[in-house]
Amino acid sequence: MTDKVFAENLADNWSAQREELLKRKLAEFNLKLEGTRLEALVQRLYDELEAAGIRLKPPVYLADEWGCPEATPIIGIPFYLADEKLMRIEDEIMEGIEAESDEEILSYLRHEAGHAFNYAYQLYKTEEWHKLFGAYSRPYRDNYRPNPFSRNFVRHLPGWYAQKHPDEDCAETFAVWLTPNSNWQAVYQEYGCYQKLLYIDRMVKTWGFMQPLVTAEEYDTAEDLSVSVADHYEEFKSKPIAIPPFYDGDLKDIFERRAPEGKQDVWLRADEFLGKHLRQMVSNINHWTGLNDSSIRSLIRHFIERCRVLDLWTNPEKSLQTLTEITAYTTTLCMNKLYKGDFIVK
Repeated sequence: MTDKVFAENLADNWSAQREELLKRKLAEFNLKLEGTRLEALVQRLYDELEAAGIRLKPPVYLADEWGCPEATPIIGIPFYLADEKLMRIEDEIMEGIEAESDEEILSYLRHEAGHAFNYAYQLYKTEEWHKLFGAYSRPYRDNYRPNPFSRNFVRHLPGWYAQKHPDEDCAETFAVWLTPNSNWQAVYQEYGCYQKLLYIDRMVKTWGFMQPLVTAEEYDTAEDLSVSVADHYEEFKSKPIAIPPFYDGDLKDIFERRAPEGKQDVWLRADEFLGKHLRQMVSNINHWTGLNDSSIRSLIRHFIERCRVLDLWTNPEKSLQTLTEITAYTTTLCMNKLYKGDFIVK
């Protein structure tokens, strides 16, 4: 059997497995934290909490997404992280995994532990909390407008996530405070957010050794995994957005209008070039702008389609320059969307 035939057979087998997996309900997988790398990572979180003087060990369960149910000190970890095949489906459908490495998962766990600590001792109900972080009742917005230069917020998760909502600000501040070797006293001493870190430090010393005021004993975790895999992704996958057709001229300036005669086998079509770099562009632009990844992905997919229609090409000798230009151009449009409400400012 040739390597090509072997690869095709593997692809066919996975395609059949994938379709079967999509039909099953999440609960039917009987997923567990025990016996996976997640178990050790949760224990690392508990060890960090204990070393920091915190009695609370928030329960952790497999959920449909990262989260801490409102006002309940319990942490949900995405179900797919407990199964390699489900991780592959997540990666294919969502075009990436939000937290994949051990360190990334720990960063998210520390963030969710910040929510849990806040809820367990009901800090968000106090006047001091409101003065420092803002109104807990403030509505959440998908497209919040972060200030990349603000010194009033810590940096932990990508996209200046502390600026999304007061509750997230508190969780991010806690995560930085908890992270071993973060050196927050020195790093943030001259920042406006330093008072928030001092607040977390003081609240831990005040409440850390005490029995939580709120627990998650009556929280039902079964509902999160009651749907099929396919239904889960129908609800959670990014929805495309309408993109106005204004970009052809700029794309023609960034890419090449034609490949030299006899160079088609060396040069790369622009749509293929963008497809190759799609995930990294989305990740980088989301990280530095805070615009939601579905909007960024929809814009780049529009570019891919227009490049295909326009028959544009990429000179391999200028691939790095081309990637820099298209990333800078896309980032500029995304900043317009974030701060002006649309990709094109008229």
